[in-house]
Amino acid sequence: MKRTLIGVSMLCIGTATLLTACSSKKNVGVSQVTGWDYNDPRLGGFDVANYPGQQTGPGLTFIEGGRFTMGQTEEDLTMERNNIPRTVSVSSFYMDETEVANIHYREYIYWMYRTYGSDYPDVIAKALPDSTVWRKALSYNEPLVENYFRHAAYNYYPVVGINWYQANEFAKWRSDRVNEYILIKNGFLKKNPTQVNEDIFDSETYTTGQYEGTPGRNRKRDLDPQGAGKRNLRYSDGYLLPNYRLPTEAEWEYAAVANIGNNPERETSRRRGEEVITDRNVYPWGDAETKRYGFRNSYQGQFLGNFKRGRGDAMGVAGGLNDNADIPAPVFSYQPNAYGLYNMAGNVSEWVLDTYRPYTSDLNDFRPFRGNEYTTQKRLTEDNSLEEKDSLGHIPRRPITNEEMLAKEIYDGNVSDLRNYNDGDSASQFVYNYGTNTLVNNDAKVYKGGSWADRAYYMSPGTRRFMQAKQSSSTVGFRLVMDRLGSPNGRNDEKAGNYFGKGGRPPRK
Repeated sequence: MKRTLIGVSMLCIGTATLLTACSSKKNVGVSQVTGWDYNDPRLGGFDVANYPGQQTGPGLTFIEGGRFTMGQTEEDLTMERNNIPRTVSVSSFYMDETEVANIHYREYIYWMYRTYGSDYPDVIAKALPDSTVWRKALSYNEPLVENYFRHAAYNYYPVVGINWYQANEFAKWRSDRVNEYILIKNGFLKKNPTQVNEDIFDSETYTTGQYEGTPGRNRKRDLDPQGAGKRNLRYSDGYLLPNYRLPTEAEWEYAAVANIGNNPERETSRRRGEEVITDRNVYPWGDAETKRYGFRNSYQGQFLGNFKRGRGDAMGVAGGLNDNADIPAPVFSYQPNAYGLYNMAGNVSEWVLDTYRPYTSDLNDFRPFRGNEYTTQKRLTEDNSLEEKDSLGHIPRRPITNEEMLAKEIYDGNVSDLRNYNDGDSASQFVYNYGTNTLVNNDAKVYKGGSWADRAYYMSPGTRRFMQAKQSSSTVGFRLVMDRLGSPNGRNDEKAGNYFGKGGRPPRK
């Protein structure tokens, strides 16, 4: 219980990691291309932060990237051949230690009511979980319909009834609240609990000057000789974190497999580490094919995940419950994997970012992903000025037009919507007619991992299923990730790359 109370709250975990200042100092350096001093208003005032490296956002744990065999390497019982094994590389990233819980999503809904409740009730209704996902024609689940999301008894149980679009909106909201909190704690903004409608903190509107709020005591000095004296922070100042988002299928699978636990000599401060993995896990917690705790102690024989053992067996028998949970269990239950991630198998399945197609071997072997829909980074008006924020306080975006894509001549496909790019629909001798003769279409999204209602087969990280993005289920939840910026090893005192002799590898602590 102590772990749950201390470790779960999204806006309380790792608070200390968000308070590291990234100040601009006169000794930060001199330009190697002009010789001019940085951060000197007498020489133009080009502002360069003394950046200590990316801090870990609330709720996250570091996932060191690398190569792995992505795909279904175990027996394909359903004979779908929809995850063909291939070697890919995944960049380092941060991932939620647990699934997003009911209490976290209720915090989001509470903020929505407080901010938009008077004028935009439809926005709140659109964000609410669908509690009716618990209803089954021949089951009595009304207590779960009424209580699972709302009652304190289920505070730290994974939120369900969330569709793919809702999970993405939650990620956007969380990104803004975390960045707002960073600015408040560092004295750049004062607390503003009365934000409503368009007058809300949004990371993009803040950095582009469309949200001022109430400046704090440490508002950033503007070094531009023609500037206003004070300014809002920019991403180049090093304080603000990148956005939370859903993981790609490759990232999720990589984190679930957790091959780092099978490296016989991991890198430490004293040794370089071996480039070898001795085995592949069938389930995220490793140890060959076992689903039970194997060491001889008081835990021996306990189930390592929450799944359905067989028809009608959701939790075992009284006096000897096998996984001790009839529905999802609290998010810190069961055995974490080598990355310290809980319930990457069992409990609830999880949405990922990818659009589903049955054949995946043609994806890029570096950061593979299907689902790119390119939009303008910032929406501009006809006179090339930044478009004003909308009534909900966000800067609108639009898809890049085909003409704009063609003008750049650098993108695959030359269209902004690449969800069906090279998917075999009509480019081969077979015509699948995705979206016409099948449920596989551009709104079909992948979800991964077995749930409390699934057999053990679905707990292997290589298995994959799909559901329409607007659908939700009592067996599907989500967790979020954040990109790692800079060096892939997670140590802010060490640069990317190897250094020899005078080049100088930064000292390890």
